[in-house]
Amino acid sequence: MHGRVAVIGAGSWGTALSLLLAGKGLDVRLWAHRREHVDNIRSQGENRAYLPGFPLAANILVTADIAEAVVDCPVVVMVVPSHGYRHVFRRLLPHLTPETVVVSAAKGIENESLMTMTMIMADEAGTQGCRTAVLSGPSFAKEVAGGKPTAVTVAATDVEIAAKVQQLFFTPMFRVYSSTDVVGVEMGGPLKNVIAIAAGISDGLDFGTNARAALITRGLAELTRLAVRMGARPLTMAGLAGLGDLVLTCTGDLSRNRSVGLKLGQGQTLALIMDEMRMVAEGVKTTRSARQLALRMGVEMPILEEVYQVLYEEKRCDEAVRSLMGRDQKQELEGV
Repeated sequence: MHGRVAVIGAGSWGTALSLLLAGKGLDVRLWAHRREHVDNIRSQGENRAYLPGFPLAANILVTADIAEAVVDCPVVVMVVPSHGYRHVFRRLLPHLTPETVVVSAAKGIENESLMTMTMIMADEAGTQGCRTAVLSGPSFAKEVAGGKPTAVTVAATDVEIAAKVQQLFFTPMFRVYSSTDVVGVEMGGPLKNVIAIAAGISDGLDFGTNARAALITRGLAELTRLAVRMGARPLTMAGLAGLGDLVLTCTGDLSRNRSVGLKLGQGQTLALIMDEMRMVAEGVKTTRSARQLALRMGVEMPILEEVYQVLYEEKRCDEAVRSLMGRDQKQELEGV
């Protein structure tokens, strides 16, 4: 792969990955869908709206023209929220070649179709086909942009593609593991966001670290059940894209999903919380789609169900906790 990469999506994560790749000397094309956003980044020299304090290097070209962004780029990195992923990829598709590798760095499940991002790409590409990979793991954008040590996983069904993408992103401070378990690596990201909301609610209610540890552990059991039913390998869920990302998002102060739960536990309404947030908390939308997916697949996910009841049925947070604590007793590893 030669030295040009397109990053589609100029939020905090897309910007952080652009900085990482540019730091390796690559020519990066960063696409944003709003012209105003592009103009602001260009004039200010940084993405103050989503990742302030990190000046963009000269080898990052910011554009609102998707054709300009991907021309002559052998790798395209999709960093678009799940609710807009299909629309943007549909615009991108005519500009891809059969050799282009598209790396999904987004975490979500589409509400309408219940598809993951690689499933959306396969659905849209149809017989044209598309070479895809997925990047996931415990990685706050601000820390990656600041050069702090981070480890993630890249997965592709094609071992050669996985290895090439692994090498593309690897730096001395950004360690990349490879995998062929696309389903497992891709399912961990969106599902952990739901559990992070639950952990935030627990912290907002001042239930302490015992409760948070229990939520993380039982949350891992839930997301593993659903991911395995979808075809994932159980051990993947104990890795960076599963347990690693879950721990980070449930405990880190930079977690938007934990922040939503924290404010809910403190008594704020979801509508007010979302109005005040500039960036997307994927777990709010994912809770709805993950619940539908769990029901479709016949997988019991009690934490997910209670988060759904709080977000969409106006159930009180303390009542949701009582519902979880009052469930029938059972063996710990039953149904895991």
